[in-house]
Amino acid sequence: MSDFTELDVWKKAHGLVLEIYKLTAGFPREERFRLTDQLCRSASSIPANIAEGKGRKSRKEYVQFLYTARGSLEETRYHLILARDLVYLAPAHSTELMERYDEVGRMLNGLINSLKGRTPNA
Repeated sequence: MSDFTELDVWKKAHGLVLEIYKLTAGFPREERFRLTDQLCRSASSIPANIAEGKGRKSRKEYVQFLYTARGSLEETRYHLILARDLVYLAPAHSTELMERYDEVGRMLNGLINSLKGRTPNA
């Protein structure tokens, strides 16, 4: 694969960013420069780091950007918990989004492991 847009993990992460942008459009106006901004930034950082890593020259650099994407994924999960607890997000929707982010996390782990030349522990 020569293009990051062909990666399934990037496609799923990008789809979640689009959903996060739609979701945060319904957040209270006073959250615009707080939770809304933070959630959109952390969510978009995931596919952005996948893309940037794919464009790097070395496998080691690529893996480092994938680890950064993992960090952004965990940050996004926290912001979703906060949105749920502030009642900006219904619990059922929060659960569904968390499950989808868990899937992206597993996919990132799989890609990292394949790039490092090892198989994940079962």
